[in-house]
Amino acid sequence: MNAYKHILVAIDFAEDGRLILDRAIQLASANDAKLTLLHVVEYSEFAYTGDLIPPEEIHVDRELATQAEQRLEWLCEEVGLVEAARIVELGAPKREIVRVAEEHNVDLIVVGSHGRHGLQLLLGSTANGVLHLAQCDVLAVRVSS
Repeated sequence: MNAYKHILVAIDFAEDGRLILDRAIQLASANDAKLTLLHVVEYSEFAYTGDLIPPEEIHVDRELATQAEQRLEWLCEEVGLVEAARIVELGAPKREIVRVAEEHNVDLIVVGSHGRHGLQLLLGSTANGVLHLAQCDVLAVRVSS
C-alpha cells in the first residue's frame, strides 16, 4: 500500500472533533503527508425551501464562515499546525468535502462517524455520504453518539 501524500480532515467543531483531528495528525505524521483542515458551513435553513435565498441569510452564512475561519486558525495554533492548510466552504458538507478532496488531489479523507442507525442512517450522515461519493480512501473515526 502506498503512503498517503495529502490528507483532508473534515472539522465540525463538535466536542469530540479533537479525536478526529488527532487521528488525522497521527496519519499525516506517519505518512509524512500534507494535512488540510476543512470546515463546511451548511447553508441556513431558509435556503432549503426552494425559494431564492434572502440577502439576510447570505450575510448570516458569510458571518458563520468568517467565524469558522477564525476557529480553524485557533485550533491549528492550539495543536501546533500553524503551517497546515485551512479551508472553509459553504454548502452541503458531504458534497463540499468530496469536491475539495478532488480539487486538491487528496488521497485520504478523515471524517467523524457517530454510528447512527435506523432513520438517521436512512436519511444519510455526512460520513456515509462522503464514503459513497469520494474517489479516494475515507477513514470514518468513531466518536460518541
